[in-house]
Amino acid sequence: MIEVLNTINSIAWGAPMLALIAITGMYLTVGLKVYPMRNLFKGFAELWRGRQATGKGEISGFNALMTSLSATIGTGNIAGVATAIALGGPGAMFWMWLIALVGMATKYSEAVLAVNFREKNAKGNYVGGPMYYIQNGLGPKFKWLAMTFAFFGMLAGFGIGNGVQANSVADAIGGLTIAGGHIPEWATGIVIAVLAGLVLIGGIRRISEVAGKLVPFMAISYLLAGFVLLIIYADQIPAAFGLIFTHAFTPISAAGGFAGATVWAALRYGVARGVFSNEAGLGSAPIAHASAATDSPVRQGTIAMLGTFIDTIIVCSVTGLVIVASGAWQSGESGANLTTLAFSSGLPGVGQYIVAIGMAVFAFTTIIGWSYYGERCTEYLFGIKAIPVFRIVWIIAIPIGATQQLDLAWLIADTLNALMALPNLVALLLLSPVVFKLTKDYLAKNK
Repeated sequence: MIEVLNTINSIAWGAPMLALIAITGMYLTVGLKVYPMRNLFKGFAELWRGRQATGKGEISGFNALMTSLSATIGTGNIAGVATAIALGGPGAMFWMWLIALVGMATKYSEAVLAVNFREKNAKGNYVGGPMYYIQNGLGPKFKWLAMTFAFFGMLAGFGIGNGVQANSVADAIGGLTIAGGHIPEWATGIVIAVLAGLVLIGGIRRISEVAGKLVPFMAISYLLAGFVLLIIYADQIPAAFGLIFTHAFTPISAAGGFAGATVWAALRYGVARGVFSNEAGLGSAPIAHASAATDSPVRQGTIAMLGTFIDTIIVCSVTGLVIVASGAWQSGESGANLTTLAFSSGLPGVGQYIVAIGMAVFAFTTIIGWSYYGERCTEYLFGIKAIPVFRIVWIIAIPIGATQQLDLAWLIADTLNALMALPNLVALLLLSPVVFKLTKDYLAKNK
C-alpha cells in the first residue's frame, strides 16, 4: 500500500503541482503589487485592532487568525520541518521560505474571497471558504469544482488535521520515559480524543476561544525554547545558513547517517512540507476567516496573511535552524525524533520534554481547528444535519491515527493535501480580478 501511495504522491506533488502553487503565489504577489510584503506591519496593527469585532460575523478577526493558526501551527512545524530536512537536506529550508513569501499573497487572497462571498447557513451563522467563493464567485457551472474541493477537504482533514497529528504526538510522548515506563500510543490517542470532544461540542465559538488562549501561549513558549538553543548554537548559525543556501541549488552527498539528496528533493520536500505547515493555497484557512466579524474583506485578508509569515518564516525557521546548526540533520533520524535529538543535544534532559509537550499542544489545537474545516466541508456536501455524525467519526479517528504507521500517515496526508489544493488554486487564479479590485478600492478609500 505504501508503494502505491508513494506513486500517487509523486504524481500529486510532482513538478506540475509545485509549479502551480509557485505560479499562483507569484502571480497574486505581482497583481497585488507586493501588498502583503509591503503591509506586514500594518497586518500586525490590524490584528491588534481585530481583538474586537468590527462588523458582522461569528468571531473576532483576532480569534479567526488564532483558529487558523491553531490548525496551521502543528506537527508540521516540528516533525514536518524535520522530515523535509531529512529527505531534502538543509536546502529544503530555502524553498520553504520562498514558498511562504509568495504564499502570503495566496493566503491574503483566500481570506478576501472567503469574506466577500460568504453566506449564512440554516442556523444563521456565517460560513465560507473555497466551496462558497467557487460557487458564488464563478457561478453554478462551477458547482462541481466547489463540491470537489469540499469532498477532498473533508477527507484531507483526517490526514493533515487528525491522523498525522495524533500519530506524531503518540510517537513523541511514547519515546519519553515516565515513572520507569512508556505511555502506549493508544492511551495517548484516547486522551486527545476526549479533550478534543469536549471542545468540539461548543462549535466555532468554543474552538476560537480555546485557540485564542492556547495558540499565543504555545507559540511563544516554543519560540523562547528555540531561541535559547540558537544562542547555544550561535557559533554554528552562519554555517547553517551557508548549508541552507548552498544546498538549495546543489546536490548534497551522504554524510554520517544522512542518505544524500538532490536539488529536486530539496525543492519538492521544502515546498510540500512548507505548504503542509502554512497551508497557503490549500483553502483551509479561509474557512475560519469567513466567520470573522469584520467590515472589510481586505482588512481580514491583511490579518490572514500573517498566518503564513508566523507559521513558516518564524516558527518553522526556528525548528529548521536548530536542526541544521546542531548537526542533528546528519544523524539519519527523521520526523519528531530528529527535532527531539536536536533539542536534546543543546538542552540535555530537558529538550525531549520541550518537543514532546510542544508536539502535544500543537497537535491538539490543530485537531480542533481542522475539525471545524472538516465540518464546514461536510455541511456543504450533506447539510447541517451531517455535522454530529462527522464529529463522532472525527473523534473516533484520533486514537486510530495515533496507532498507525507514521510513513503511511504522512503519505496519505500529503496526497490529500494536493488533491484539496488543486481546485482552490484554479479558483484563485480565475477570481484574482475580484481580489485585485477589492484591494484597489479599499486602498483608494483608506489613503
